[in-house]
Amino acid sequence: MSFASAGNTRKLRLALVGGGPGSFIGPVHRIAAELDGQIELVAGAFSSNAERSAQAAAQYGIDPSRAYSDYETLLDRERERTDPADLVAIVTPNHLHFPVAAAALARGYHVISDKPATATLDEAQALAAHVADSDGLYALTYTYTGYPMIRQARAMCAAGELGRIRKVVVEYVQGWLSQPIEADEQKQAAWRTDPARAGMGGCIGDIGVHAFNLVEFVTGERVVKLCADLSAIVEGRRLDDDCNLLVRLSGGAPGVIHTTQIAAGERNGLAIRVFGEKGSLAWEQEEPNRLRVSWSDRPTQIFHAGASYLAASAASACRLPPGHPEGYLEAFANLYRDFAASIRARASGASDECGLVNGIEAGVRSMRFVEVAVAASRDGRGWVAMD
Repeated sequence: MSFASAGNTRKLRLALVGGGPGSFIGPVHRIAAELDGQIELVAGAFSSNAERSAQAAAQYGIDPSRAYSDYETLLDRERERTDPADLVAIVTPNHLHFPVAAAALARGYHVISDKPATATLDEAQALAAHVADSDGLYALTYTYTGYPMIRQARAMCAAGELGRIRKVVVEYVQGWLSQPIEADEQKQAAWRTDPARAGMGGCIGDIGVHAFNLVEFVTGERVVKLCADLSAIVEGRRLDDDCNLLVRLSGGAPGVIHTTQIAAGERNGLAIRVFGEKGSLAWEQEEPNRLRVSWSDRPTQIFHAGASYLAASAASACRLPPGHPEGYLEAFANLYRDFAASIRARASGASDECGLVNGIEAGVRSMRFVEVAVAASRDGRGWVAMD
């Protein structure tokens, strides 16, 4: 039964591609998708190994007959059912993002993919054509855009409360790759440091795209040019693990993007600061329920998640009263909830804009950022245009 013929009321049925034993992000997608009761996981090609895919199905508590060993079989077999999956979540290494998304869209599924959209810019542009030609919706899980206080920051910038933006700084520091753990076949490190699976970018493709996306999401401006210095600090590593970029925004403001995965002792230190003519704002992912806004002519303010004074876009992303911490999983769930709303709108014939959820345009932008930065750093070209 199609979603539209079911009266637009039942839970959306989700299939995972990837997310097998040892996956970090697969279980996160499952928790986030099901948190608000709008979606349920029913099927998956969790691993290319049939035994491991069946093991994952047992762990997720789904029908073992709906555990497949490849995504093509999943997409075809689910279409033959009277209760098929409605959307597909892609939680694989980067090199599979494009073929899975293209195949799913061609068969009429909606697609929500882990970032980055693809492994290369050419693939991202080709995927944009597939999205345009399909009946399915497409979204990317740029998780941090789901945080209420990031949406508050975006609303304040859009309303001009800070005045003209003069500078933006994003820092994303991790330390988990400070040693060559990929040599010991640590699963998450192994594929992220392998050009065949990660693509041309290492750190920049893994967390650099998050930092870049936040710059554009929060400020509402586009990065028009950049100057990149990317390094592979750990000996023998083939992809970058440390990235330092100067950027220039479409409104003329300068910016700094600093991302690294070799900062020993750091955990998930993502932070953004935006400086305007009238004031500035600052947010840190490890303290996500507070947004600090400093003014040149009045006391500093602390905005709290769940408060009544937040912008509508931020308030709608909160589930609890102030002082009850919400974090990564809830932010992730906001993306799934927003995407589910778009799917329901599409089924009812209403506007199906994904709102604050990033789509294929952001995917193409991020892959252009990776490709331009990697090439500029490699060739020592200094300032280069994004487009």
